[in-house]
Amino acid sequence: MKKLLTVLVMVLMIFSLVGCSSKKEETPAEEPAANEPKVGVILVGDENEGYTYAHIYGIREAAKVLGISDDKIIWKYNVPEDQTTYDMAVDLVENGATLVISNSYAHQSFMQQAAGEYPDVTFLACTGDSAAVSGLPNFKNAFPQTYQSRYVSGVVAGMKIKELADNGLLVADNFTADGKVKVGYVGAFPYAEVVSGYTGFFLGIKSVYPEIEMYVKYTNSWFDLTAEATVGDDLMSQGCVIIGQHADSTGAPSQLQKNMEDNKYGFTAYSVGYNVSMLDVAPDVALTSASNGWERLYEYVLKNWLEESDIVTDWTAGYEDNAVMITELGKSVAPGTAEAVKEAEAKIMSGELHVFDASTFTIDGETPTSILGDVDADFVPETECLIDGYFHESEFRSAPYFAARIDGIIELN
Repeated sequence: MKKLLTVLVMVLMIFSLVGCSSKKEETPAEEPAANEPKVGVILVGDENEGYTYAHIYGIREAAKVLGISDDKIIWKYNVPEDQTTYDMAVDLVENGATLVISNSYAHQSFMQQAAGEYPDVTFLACTGDSAAVSGLPNFKNAFPQTYQSRYVSGVVAGMKIKELADNGLLVADNFTADGKVKVGYVGAFPYAEVVSGYTGFFLGIKSVYPEIEMYVKYTNSWFDLTAEATVGDDLMSQGCVIIGQHADSTGAPSQLQKNMEDNKYGFTAYSVGYNVSMLDVAPDVALTSASNGWERLYEYVLKNWLEESDIVTDWTAGYEDNAVMITELGKSVAPGTAEAVKEAEAKIMSGELHVFDASTFTIDGETPTSILGDVDADFVPETECLIDGYFHESEFRSAPYFAARIDGIIELN
């Protein structure tokens, strides 16, 4: 009997503790924490993909500077560029997000749809281009002036080509029939974003070594390890001695490293990557990568979010704000490269150098006097952007709109 009473007392104590615990969780004191505004983040990839990693790093660094705790940020990884984006955006809003960020161009239309339905929430579609014409004051776009770092990464590549040429280290396959050095470029899609970038890269190379021809081949994917490796290998098989990329994986640099180790083609092709350093996967052939300091954007956006202030419709920034840069120089860069990089960066920041200076390239054999840009996202280039002798990229909106095909660049697809 005594044992039974003891058991009954223990059971009553347990029920009493459980009841107290439940009441504590439901007290009003706990509700403000649950209802505090959150930041929602929709990502096309995860930390294993360079472009998305750059965004994750940028948000975390900005949050650290501003004292925003981890529990104020809700992450959605590997979100496909379809209706799932809208569903994720709505889910984030329903879970307290008053700022929703996405990082892929093709997320944009679904973000805009959500913005139209939740006017009290700010939606920021990074790399998008339709905010200014959407008619929605709570829908925003952002894109750094990546064409600047593309140009500077081209200077690095040009220095390497000059070194190889001066030292007689190029082979016959590296030259076109008219004696120009072959350069390759792994592109994702034939969008203005990619065209602007590869043109800036090409012009950076030409500023050091003018006699080049560049071949662009598309993977039709932002991130595809196999496709990027295949395209990189194909460009090398055609004799390209430098291979740049606007694609998000390490596929091409890794393939070039393997080709060098296997002496597959009898010469070494060097890599210029994107987003992050490729030195871990291509230590002997990676020269540098064009990169973005997304933390600059996120410091601005999250600060305004904390202060409940509006953000600009189209955010953009370049070298002067440390919003673009190149990554660490690899061991295979040519002597004098660091100095050439500093000089180019200084000239861009001072305004002495304009990436799309019309005097540095031709279109159909002529120096252009007019280049139209699609600055209102209607897919029709209709605004004159060649002013004062250079194309004014990212001044009418943040996303790139230079889509002209200049001489010396051949699209293979």
